[in-house]
Amino acid sequence: MPNIIWYIIGGIIVLSAFIYFFQETFIFKPEKLKQDFQFKYDVPFTEYFFDVEPGVRINALHFFRENPQGLILYLHGNSRSIKGWSKYARDFYRYDYDVLLVDYRGFGKSTGKRSEKEMLNDMQFIYDRLKEKYSEDHLIMYGRSMGSGFATKLASDNNPRYLILDAPYFNFKKVIERFLPILPVQIFLRFHLRTDKWILKVQCHTYIIHGTKDWLIPIRHSEALQKLNPRKITLIRIHGGRHNNLPTFDEYHNFIRDILKS
Repeated sequence: MPNIIWYIIGGIIVLSAFIYFFQETFIFKPEKLKQDFQFKYDVPFTEYFFDVEPGVRINALHFFRENPQGLILYLHGNSRSIKGWSKYARDFYRYDYDVLLVDYRGFGKSTGKRSEKEMLNDMQFIYDRLKEKYSEDHLIMYGRSMGSGFATKLASDNNPRYLILDAPYFNFKKVIERFLPILPVQIFLRFHLRTDKWILKVQCHTYIIHGTKDWLIPIRHSEALQKLNPRKITLIRIHGGRHNNLPTFDEYHNFIRDILKS
């Protein structure tokens, strides 16, 4: 029996070490684009490159309106690139809002080595550039899935008009623990994304939209976040919604309309 225990402990150590060094492969599923890739859409847009530091360029698409009511900074999930995520811009510019979609390091045309600190710094760099053209009361943060942590951190350090979280997690450790319950996640995880910690410092009103049948990030994550500050956090449940299909529900679009028109 003691030998079996040592085998189990050894297996956990080996698996933990493997995940520590290769966790980015499991967490991030980027689509990479050639630098000369040409985006094509049937609505006005501009492509931007933000030169954050030597060797780091963050690619973004800006869909713009003639007389915008404000700008939505859309921080997407852990897969694809802004080429695929850009289809969701119409959910916002139909209400006369500009939309800026950003690719994280290693996604699309964006370059640079990833770490949580550096990725958060990238988003703050972009937010600072946006403040040069938009007043903060016209800036709205929108974080989708993995992007919800980045959006919450931005909102906690700044003063946007609203924070909108789409299928967020309480913190990233909770997500990983659900799939790897026997491993010491706290030790080997390099991306913690403490939405639960940052949301306490958000001064603007926060709207959380979550499907009741979300299997990947269960709605209990959003319910726990909402309980942290119920007066400033509104939880909107999309009944029957899963992780990747909320825009197929009329309720989702009705809520987005009501938030942006408020």
